[in-house]
Amino acid sequence: MSTAVYVHEAYKKFGKPGTTFWRRPPRLGGKTNTWLNPNGSYKIIVAIDHVSFTVGEAEIFGVLGPNGSGKSTLIRLLATLLLPDSGEIRVFEYDVVHQPMQVQRLINRVSVEASFFKKLSPMENLLYGARLYGMSGSETRIQVIEILTRLGLEERSIHKPMEEMSRGMQQKVAIARALLSRPRLLLLDEPTTGLDPRSKREVQQVVRELRDQHRTTILLTTHDMDEADSLCDRIAIIDGGRIAALDTPANLKRMLPTNGRETTLEEVFLELTGKQLVKEDEEA
Repeated sequence: MSTAVYVHEAYKKFGKPGTTFWRRPPRLGGKTNTWLNPNGSYKIIVAIDHVSFTVGEAEIFGVLGPNGSGKSTLIRLLATLLLPDSGEIRVFEYDVVHQPMQVQRLINRVSVEASFFKKLSPMENLLYGARLYGMSGSETRIQVIEILTRLGLEERSIHKPMEEMSRGMQQKVAIARALLSRPRLLLLDEPTTGLDPRSKREVQQVVRELRDQHRTTILLTTHDMDEADSLCDRIAIIDGGRIAALDTPANLKRMLPTNGRETTLEEVFLELTGKQLVKEDEEA
C-alpha cells in the first residue's frame, strides 16, 4: 500500500513572536499546549506539537480529540491553508510548503463551516465550483444531479436558493461539491455535524463507496464515536496537539481492561484524554 499522507514532526503554533515564553505547568499531571510570557499572560498556543503519522492510499483515517486539541489545525495544514512552523508534511509525495499547487490539485476539503453563494442554488454553486476544476458542460450537470440525489436531496431542492435550506442540507451540498472533483485525498472536518441520523448514514455510505470504488484516501475528524468506529480503518486520538494513541478501532478498544464486557471507543478516549467530546468545536 503506497503512502498518501506523510507527516513527520509537524509543529504549528499561534501567537505573537519575539517574546520569551515558558510552558504553563500542566494541571493535575495533564498535558498543556499553552505558553506564557514573564508577566503571566497567554501569548502562544501550540496547536500541533511534533506530530508524526502516515496514511495509506485508500485508507479511511480518523482523528479524534476534544476542543482545542489541534484537529482542525491539522486538517488546515494538510489542505495548505496553514503552513507548519517546522517538520514535514507530504501528500502523495508533494510537499505542502514547497509544492502547494500540486497538493491542491489532489485534495478537496469539507468543513463544518462550509461557505456558499447563498443567493444561488446548489446546482449553480456546484457548477461554479466545477469550473474551477476545469469541468463544464451537460455531463457535469448530470453528475451534479446524481451526487445530490445520492446524498438525499430532492430534485426540486437542487434549484432553490441555498439560503432557504437547512444547515444540514447545506452540509450535504458541501460534501457534494467536494465529491464532484473526485479528489485523491478527501479531508472531512466534522462532515456530518448538523445532519439527521438518516442523512449521516447516507454520507457515511458515500464515503465508503469513494474508498472502495475510487480508491480515495479519506482523513476525517469527528465527534461521533460510532461514526469513527464503523468508518475508520485507523484512528489517531490527539490531545494538547500531540498524538495520545494511534491504532485500529479494535486495537484501541483492547487497551482497557474489559472486566467481562466490551470496551467502547468513548471509554478509551476518556481514559487517554480525561475529557469529554463536545458537539461543537470552537478550535481555531
